Amino acid sequence: MAARSAPNCHLRLEWVYGYRGHQCRNNLYYTAAKEIVYFVAGVGVVYSPREHRQKFYRGHSDDIISLALHPERILVATGQVGKEPYICVWDSYTVQTISILKDVHTHGIACLAFDLEGQRLVSVGLDSKNAVCVWDWKRGKMLSMAPGHTDRIFDVSWDLYQPNKLVSCGVKHIKFWSLCGNALTPKRGVFGKTGDLQTILCLACARDEVTYSGALNGDIYVWKGINLIRTIQGAHTAGIFSMNACEEGFATGGRDGCIRLWDLTFKPITVIDLRETEQGYKGLSVRSVCWRGDHILVGTQDSEIFEIVVHERSKPFLIMQGHCEGELWALAIHPTKPLAVTGSDDRSVRIWSLVDHALIARCNMEEPIRCAAVNVDGIHLALGMKDGSFTVLRVRDMTEVVHIKDRKEAIHELKYSPDGTYLAVGCNDSSVDIYGVAQRYKKFGECVGSLSFITHMDWSSDSRYLQTNDGNGKRLFHRMPGGKEVTNKEEIKGVHWASWTCVSGLEVNGIWPKYSDINDINSVDGNYIGQVLVTADDYGIVKLFRYPCLRKGAKFKKYIGHSAHVTNVRWSHDYQWVISIGGADHSVFQWKFIPERKLKDALHIAPQESLADSNSDESDSDLSDVPELDSEIEQETQLTYRRQVYKEDLPQLKEQYKEKQKSCTSKRRERAPGNSIRLHFVHGYRGYDCRSNLFYTQIGEIVYHVAAVGVIYNRQQNTQRFYLGHDDDILCLAMHPLKDYVATGQVGRDPSVHIWDTETIKPLSILKGCHQYGVCAVDFSADGKRLASVGIDDSHTIVLWDWKKGEKLSITRGSKDKIFVVKMNPYVPDKLITAGIKHMKFWRRAGGGLIGRKGYIGTLGKSDTMMCAVYGWTEEMAFSGTSTGDVCIWRDVFLVKTVKAHDGPVFSMHALEKGFVTGGKDGIVALWDDSFERCLKTYAIKRAALAPGSKGLLLEDNPSIRAISLGHGHILVGTKNGEILEVDKSGPITLLVQGHMEGEVWGLATHPYLPICATVSDDKTLRIWDLSPSHCMLAVRKLKKGGRCCCFSPDGKALAVGLSDGGFLMANADTLEDLVSFHHRKDIISDIRFSPGSGKYLAVASHDSFIDIYNVMSSKRVGICKGATSYITHIDWDIRGKLLQVNTGAKEQLFFEAPRGKRQTIPSVEVEKIGWASCTSVLGLCCEGIWPVIGEVTDVTASCLTSNKMILATGDDLGFVKLFRYPAKGKFGKFKKYVAHSTHVTNVRWTYDDSMLVTLGGADMSLMVWTNEMEGYREKRTCDSEESDTDSEEDGGYDSDVTRENEITYTIRALSTNIRPMFGIKPHLQQKEPSIDERQGVVRPPVSRAPPQPEKLQTNNVGKKKRPIEDLVLELVFGYRGRDCRNNAHYLNDGDDIIYHTASIGILHNVATGTQSFYQEHNDDILCLTVNQHPKFINIVATGQVGDSADMSATAPSIHIWDAMNKQTLSILRCSHSKGVCSVSFSATGKLLLSVGLDAEHTVTIWRWQEGTKIASRAGHNQRIFVAEFRPDSDSQFVSVGVKHVKFWTLAGRALLSKKGLLSTLEDARMQTMLAVAFGAVPSVEMSVYGKLTCCVESWLELTMGLCSPCTPPCGTALL
Repeated sequence: MAARSAPNCHLRLEWVYGYRGHQCRNNLYYTAAKEIVYFVAGVGVVYSPREHRQKFYRGHSDDIISLALHPERILVATGQVGKEPYICVWDSYTVQTISILKDVHTHGIACLAFDLEGQRLVSVGLDSKNAVCVWDWKRGKMLSMAPGHTDRIFDVSWDLYQPNKLVSCGVKHIKFWSLCGNALTPKRGVFGKTGDLQTILCLACARDEVTYSGALNGDIYVWKGINLIRTIQGAHTAGIFSMNACEEGFATGGRDGCIRLWDLTFKPITVIDLRETEQGYKGLSVRSVCWRGDHILVGTQDSEIFEIVVHERSKPFLIMQGHCEGELWALAIHPTKPLAVTGSDDRSVRIWSLVDHALIARCNMEEPIRCAAVNVDGIHLALGMKDGSFTVLRVRDMTEVVHIKDRKEAIHELKYSPDGTYLAVGCNDSSVDIYGVAQRYKKFGECVGSLSFITHMDWSSDSRYLQTNDGNGKRLFHRMPGGKEVTNKEEIKGVHWASWTCVSGLEVNGIWPKYSDINDINSVDGNYIGQVLVTADDYGIVKLFRYPCLRKGAKFKKYIGHSAHVTNVRWSHDYQWVISIGGADHSVFQWKFIPERKLKDALHIAPQESLADSNSDESDSDLSDVPELDSEIEQETQLTYRRQVYKEDLPQLKEQYKEKQKSCTSKRRERAPGNSIRLHFVHGYRGYDCRSNLFYTQIGEIVYHVAAVGVIYNRQQNTQRFYLGHDDDILCLAMHPLKDYVATGQVGRDPSVHIWDTETIKPLSILKGCHQYGVCAVDFSADGKRLASVGIDDSHTIVLWDWKKGEKLSITRGSKDKIFVVKMNPYVPDKLITAGIKHMKFWRRAGGGLIGRKGYIGTLGKSDTMMCAVYGWTEEMAFSGTSTGDVCIWRDVFLVKTVKAHDGPVFSMHALEKGFVTGGKDGIVALWDDSFERCLKTYAIKRAALAPGSKGLLLEDNPSIRAISLGHGHILVGTKNGEILEVDKSGPITLLVQGHMEGEVWGLATHPYLPICATVSDDKTLRIWDLSPSHCMLAVRKLKKGGRCCCFSPDGKALAVGLSDGGFLMANADTLEDLVSFHHRKDIISDIRFSPGSGKYLAVASHDSFIDIYNVMSSKRVGICKGATSYITHIDWDIRGKLLQVNTGAKEQLFFEAPRGKRQTIPSVEVEKIGWASCTSVLGLCCEGIWPVIGEVTDVTASCLTSNKMILATGDDLGFVKLFRYPAKGKFGKFKKYVAHSTHVTNVRWTYDDSMLVTLGGADMSLMVWTNEMEGYREKRTCDSEESDTDSEEDGGYDSDVTRENEITYTIRALSTNIRPMFGIKPHLQQKEPSIDERQGVVRPPVSRAPPQPEKLQTNNVGKKKRPIEDLVLELVFGYRGRDCRNNAHYLNDGDDIIYHTASIGILHNVATGTQSFYQEHNDDILCLTVNQHPKFINIVATGQVGDSADMSATAPSIHIWDAMNKQTLSILRCSHSKGVCSVSFSATGKLLLSVGLDAEHTVTIWRWQEGTKIASRAGHNQRIFVAEFRPDSDSQFVSVGVKHVKFWTLAGRALLSKKGLLSTLEDARMQTMLAVAFGAVPSVEMSVYGKLTCCVESWLELTMGLCSPCTPPCGTALL
C-alpha cells in the first residue's frame, strides 16, 4: 500500500530534558506566575515547579541563544541563530507569539533586553559588526540601528533610570549609548588607571549613572558616566558570567561555581559555593542567576538548573538536568519499564523515567558513548564507545559486567537478539561482531561484506538473521550467529523482523524524497501495532509516516523543536511515547503518541502555531491523491509574469548605451512633436487570470483594470477615466470599504501596489520594496487603514501594510504553491486568510511577522485548491470556493462542512449582509442564504437574456465567471472572455465592456472613411469596433484559426484577414460573411494590404519570407516577391499602386514591383521622394530616430504616419506608445511617450481623419483609443507624457562657480588625518590596549575633533581628580560658509538674531550685542541649514553635515535638528546619503524634513524628524541637485533644481513620484542649470520661480515654463 496520505495519528511534545547552559548566559528567570522560563534547542520552556509541568513555545526554526524577560515578567523575548534569524516576543501563560521581529540581523541574535517601560527592545547581532538594534517590538518596527563593535558583545542593558541610554559590553570594551532620533551614538568606557582594559562579560545599571559590570578576571568594575571609578577586586575567582538586579540588590554568578549576593550599593551580603554542596562537583560553572525574594535560580554550564532557598543555602534543589557539551548519539529503551537510557560524548550514561519526567540514575564512563542497548530481560545495558570498545553494565546498580575492546574505530550501533542470547556490535570499520551473552560475551562470529561504516541493524524475530545498513546506503543480510552473508533473496523473503530501525529497505522507501539520493535520515523506528514509523533527520525534524511506506515521497506529519540534527529516535516499550535526542543541542525530547485522533480531541492539538507548520508542506509534493487540476486553473498556475526587461531596468540600460550614443549624436536632434495624445477609451477587461477585480464605486461608476490601466467606467455616459500610474500589467484590484479608494498591484522586478482615489484619480500611496516579480492579490481591512498584499515570488510573500503611511507592518512567507486570494478579517484587523493551490491558511499578525495555521480538513474532504474566500457573519466563520465546485465552510481553522455549488471551479464569491453570491466556471451566478443551506436564485449568463442597451455582443453562452460584485440594485459580473456584464436582479443582462479573449492580439485596421476599426486575434475572432461615442463592438465573427493581420479595402466594403495557418480570407465588411478564401502558405500571414485607389491588388506577406500578390477581381495569384532572408514584418504600397516597401525580421528594407513581384534596388535618397500610400514601416532613413537608445534589447513593433505626414506614432516591445516628428532622421529622435499597455504594443493605426490613434496590446489583449490633441492645445491634466529620455548635451549655460561647486568632493574629516594633523584619538578609533600615556599616568586634555558633551549630558565630576589644565571655551568664530552653500543664513526672532554656519559649528549671532553662541554637536563640516517656519516649532533649526559611507555609525552623514536658543539637540537623523547632506527643508506643518544627498544618485529622503523615522527615499537625479524645497503650503509636494533639470515631486505614502518640468510651450527654450527656487502666490495654479544660470528668472505654471525674465548678473543663487 502506498502511503498516499499522512498517518491519522499525532505526536505532542510532553517533556524536554535539558537546559542550554553552554555558550549562553542570563537565560533563566522567574515569571510573574512563579514559573521558570528558559530554553533548550529550538524550544522555549515554561516550567511550573509546583505542578511539575512544562509548556513549550515552538515559534523558532533554529537554536535559541538569547532570552529577555519583560519588566512585567509575563512576556518573554527569545532570539535564535540562522541565516535569517528572528526574535519572537511571546506570552509565558499562553505560549502564543505576540510579535516577530525580523529582516535585520544576520547569523544570530546574541543578546536581548527590554527597557524599563517594556515598550522597546534592544538586540545585538552575531554579524561581523555586531549590530545593535532598537525595536518598537509591538509594531515589529526597527527604530534605530548602529554597528556595535568590531568584536563580540556579550551583554546589553537599558539604563533603567535614564530614558534613551543603553550600555553594552564585550571583548575588551564597554560602550555607553545614547539614542536620539534614529541615531544610536556610542561612547567608549574609559578604563583609565583604575582598572585593566579587559573583557567585560555582564552588566547591571543602577541609579545616578552608575553601572556595575563583571569582568573576565572575576573583578567587578563600577562605572560613573563613561569613566571607571572603582573596582571590587576578587568578587569571584574567575570570570563573572551573570549579573542579575532585583529590588533587594544584585546577584552574581561565575565560573568558580559561586553565587554572591550584594546589596543596592554593592556591599557583599552572602556567598553560596555550589561546588561544596552535596549536588555539586568539581568544575561546576554558573552561567545564569536570577534572584527573586528568598529564591535564587542558577543555571550551569553542564545543563543543570538549581533552585536555592536563601535560608537553606547549603541544600540547593536540582530541578533540571541534561547532557553537557559534546554530541548526544546513544539512545536505548527499557524493554519492560517506562525508562529511557541515553549516553553522550560527555561520557555520562543517564537513565530517565518517562512517567516521573526525572533523571533516576547517572554513571560516568571513561570514554565518550556512541550507542546503547538493553537486553530483553532488562538486566544488562551495553554501551558502545568512541574508541572501539564496548562496556556492559547491570541496569540495577550501574556496575560493570564486562569491558571488551576488539576494534579501533567507534562503535556506532549495537543490538541484543530477541531471544537474549547474542549481542551484535557494529563498528565504523564496517564490520559487525557477534557475542554470546551467557558466555560472558565471548565472540561467536563476524559479519563482513559492508564497504562503509555500519549505521543500523535489526534482528529477525527468531534471532536467526541480522540485517545491516551501512554509510553507502547498502542493505545486507547475515545468518546468525556465524555471520555468513545471505545472498539468496528467496531465503530472506519470509523473514519477520523483530524491530525496524533500518533506513533502507522496501518497507521504508517512502521516507525518502522522490528524487534524492542523500542520506540525511539518521534514525527510524517502526511501530508495528500502530502501523506508524517515526524518523529523525539532519534538519531537526521528527516525522511520522504510515508503516510500511513503499513508494518514495510518502506523506508525513512533521514536528520541530530540535535545532540541528536529531541523532536518534525510539518508541517506548508500550508505544505510548516517542523519545528523540538532539546531537548538538544535547536535549532529550519526550513526545506523547496520540493514536487515530478523533475530531473531538482535535481541539487540544489544534495545528500548533509555529512558523514551520506541523502538517508538513513538503509532504504535499505527491499529487496522486489530488483531483486533476481544472484546465483553466492549470493554465493560470503556469503563468510566471517574468519579463526579460523590466521597466525599472531602463535607466541603467540607458546609461550603458549612452556611451555608444555620444559618438552618433553629432547633429542636433529634432524637437519632440507639438501634438500629444490622450487616452480616451479602452476595450478590454482582464479576466483570464484574475479574479474579484471588478467593483462599484460610491457613486455607481465601475472600476476594473486591463493592461497597465485602472479604469473607471461611467455606464450612464459610456465614458471612461483612467489611472495611469502603473507601468506594467495590473494583476489585482481591491476596493476600500468606503468605495472611494482602490488598491491595484502590478508586475515588476520590485512591483508596487498603488492606492488611488477614484474621484481625483491621484495616487494616495505607493507601496514597494517587499515583493518580487508581481503582486497577485490585495485586500483592505474593514476599517480601511490596512492593506494585505501577496507576491508571486517563489514563497508567495504576504505583507501587511499601514498604507497611508506606506509602512510595512508585517511580512511572512506564504506558501510554496500559488496563492490566489487574500482576505482580511472584518472583525479582527490582525487576522487574515489566504487561499490557493491545495492551501487554506489562517494567519494572525504578531509584530513584524505573521503566524499561519493550515486549515484542518479532518475526515470531511481532501485538500483541495481554493479559488476564492470570504469571511462570514462572525470572526470565526470563513467560506472558500474550491476548484471542484464546492463551497467549504470553516469555523476557526476547522472545516465544518462542504456544499456543492457549481459544476467546475467556484472562481468568485461575495458576502452580502444576508447571504452570499457565487460565480463559477459554469457561467452561473448563484444567490445563497446566510449559511449556504439553500440556493435562493440562479442567473445563467446567456445571449438570449441580453438587454437591448448592451454595448456589444456576448461571444458564447455561460462564459466562465471570474468576478462578482453587488451594488446599486445590480450584480456586476466579469468573465474570462473579457466581458463585463450587469445583471439586473429581475433577470435581464446588459453588456457594458468587452475585449478580446486570451491569446495575443496583432491584427488592426482602421476604416478608410468611417470611425470604425477591425481587429483580429489569436482568440480566433474577427471583431469590428465603433470608435465614435457609442464605443461598442459592432460585430464579431468566429474564425477557424487565429488571425494576425487585417485590412479594409480602399472603398471600405471588403475586409481581408490573414490567418496564422498561412491562409487568408476576404469578408464583407458589413456582414463579415466570407467572400473568398485562399491557403497558399504554411506559416503565419503577418501583414496584408490592398493597393491604393481601386484596391485592384492585394499583397499578402507571410512568415515564410514571401509576399503573394493577388488580383482581387479575378481572385488569382498574379505575382510572388522573393528575396527576403527572414520573415516579413511590414508592407506598404506607394500611391500609384506599383511599388511595395517591405520590412523583414532581419531588419532589411526591400522594394518590389507590383504586380509581378520583381525586386528593385532604390537608393535611400530616392525613397524619401516616393509618395507612399501608407507608412507603417519601421526601417529606413525617415524612421531612423524611432529606434531607442536600447534598441538591442527591444524592438519597435509598429508605426503609423498621420495623413498630413507630420506625426509618426510607434509601438514597441516595452509597451510604450511614442510620437515623433516626421521624418525622424538622425539617431535617437526626441519623442513623447505614453504608458498604458503593459507588454508589447503590437499595432498602432491613425483613423482616417487623424483624430484618433488606435493601439493594440499583444498580451494584454486590449484595444486602446487615444484622441489626438493639436499643438498649442493644453488643458491641465495628469502627466501623460515625459519628454524624451536622453538629456540633451547641447542645452546651454555655463558658469565657473557652479561648475567648480558641482565638482567638489568633500573630504571627510574623520578620514582625512593625513591632510590635517590631529592630536588625541577619537573614541571610535581608540586602541583596545591602553596607551603609553595611560600606563605612565600622564593625563592629557582631549584635543580630539569630537565635540564637548552638551550640558545636559555633562557627566558628574564628583570623585575625579582636578584636571591640570582648564578646558578651552569657544568665544567667537570669524567666517561664513558661502563658497559652496546657499540659503544658509536666516533671521530669527524678528531680525534680532542671525543664524548661519561655518566649519562644523552652527552660529547664532545677536545683531544688537554682536555676541555669538554655538551649536557644536556636529563632528564634520556643515553643508546646509534651514529654519522651521511653522509657529509650533519656533527657532527649530536643521543642519546637515559631511560624512563617510552610510553604515549608520558615528561617522555617517547626519542631520541634527536643534533649538537655536538653548542649543539642545532634539533629534539626530543618521542617513544613507553617503558623502554628505547638501540640502534640507522643512514641510508646511514643520513635521517633515526633506534632505538631499551628495551620493552619486543624489538621493532625496523625507523624514518624520521627531520620531527619527525615514518615510521615503529615492534617487533624485544623476546630476547634482542644488536645492530642494517643500511648497510653502504642502506636506507632500516639493521641487528640486540642479544641473539642467527641474523636478516636481509628490509624496504618496512611502513612495516619491517625480515629473520633469516641460519646456514645450516656449519657443526655443532650453533646459538650463537651475540654482534656486521660490514659490509664487498664484492661487489655484501651481507656480514656482527659479533662478537660473543665464541670468534670468523663470516662472513655471505647474509643469510647464510660463515666462522668462532677465535679472542682473551674477546668476541667481538665492531667491526670496
